[in-house]
Amino acid sequence: MNLRQSRIGAALTGLLLLEACARIIPGPRPPVTPPARPVPTTPVPPPRPVVTALDVGVHRGPNLSSFALGDGTAQSALASFRESCPKLLARPDTSGLTQRADWQDVCAAASGWASTDAARFFRSRFELAQVSDGATYVTGYYEPEIAGSRTRQPGYDVPVYGVPRDLVHARPGDAPIKPNGQTPFGRYDENGVFQPYFERAEIDDGKLAGKGLEIAWAADPVEFFFLQIQGSGRLRGPDGRVMRIGYAADNGQNYTGIGTIMRQQGLLGNGPGQYPGSMQGIMQYIREHPQDGMSLMRQNKSWVFFRELNGDGPIGAMGVPVRPHASLAADPLFTPLGAPVLIAADPALANANKVNGLWVAQDTGGAIKGPNRFDSFWGAGEEARRIAGGMLARGRAYILLPKGTLARLGVR
Repeated sequence: MNLRQSRIGAALTGLLLLEACARIIPGPRPPVTPPARPVPTTPVPPPRPVVTALDVGVHRGPNLSSFALGDGTAQSALASFRESCPKLLARPDTSGLTQRADWQDVCAAASGWASTDAARFFRSRFELAQVSDGATYVTGYYEPEIAGSRTRQPGYDVPVYGVPRDLVHARPGDAPIKPNGQTPFGRYDENGVFQPYFERAEIDDGKLAGKGLEIAWAADPVEFFFLQIQGSGRLRGPDGRVMRIGYAADNGQNYTGIGTIMRQQGLLGNGPGQYPGSMQGIMQYIREHPQDGMSLMRQNKSWVFFRELNGDGPIGAMGVPVRPHASLAADPLFTPLGAPVLIAADPALANANKVNGLWVAQDTGGAIKGPNRFDSFWGAGEEARRIAGGMLARGRAYILLPKGTLARLGVR
């Protein structure tokens, strides 16, 4: 989460759950400066063209007054929108839909608007935009709590690493630039050539051991694996004290959803010998087949490095706290981070009532890619884990843009 990496048919439920949870939540991290370049490096191929909301098509949505905005979701959305405004006014919108000036008046109005009148704020200040065909797919994520300790002791042997000193962003020209405008994480070898950083199997095998990077120790490698996918969480010590940790950096390796691999191998499903296609089912398989489970987890080469978090709540990709039933992870190439989003789920689906209403796009995720793909945040604890694990909804999504934005874009 500043925490990052995040996510129908019933047959796809298990297949996509793990990918949905993949968080990439950036946060303040120690400065990482590449060493001086000693030798020329191999030319890097040009990056692929970046596709944004403007490329897939933007259309005017229905009038916001045609939707019933519940007081609860409107008030939560207004509070989260207020927190997003300083970032909205300072950072560029990679979707191409908005400019910083578009948000000035609505953010000024939000600062003094009564929370009890939140629905009217959105109706009076925003218009609905539909990106592409508007068809949405919404999953869920949460802040896990697992057993952990600040110091190594019996039963707490899984290292939680901070940022390695040799982990750096590639210099421009040494690696393709990612859609977010940054180069990937990696390291420079003794010849000054940029290399991918150590992958999960190497780190599991102790590549970073003894370097003083451990900020804490977890009790269960399986629970810690899933916490890495979420990108942030809580470590509860044997004395009951809680340490909150969040994303600081990653190893630059591609994220691989092991749910997809298990589906391809026929391990997930409703048939004899298959496991439920949920996070709980995947964890059950790993525990009942520890050797195969370890090999499976290692196929996800991505590794997340953490920092201790202090203050209010997990921090999302915008650098503001993510709030239960208010914050969404989205693809910033198609949804402006900080923009309100209206979810209108298919009423025939079990989760429609939970996810319907106003949210604010404040986070990103490694598997949250494409137009109208969202991951809803549900907080911490067992109830949040249950809801997030079962949150699979389809319907329509509309992005709320300040009035006049669509006219400026030439959308009638």
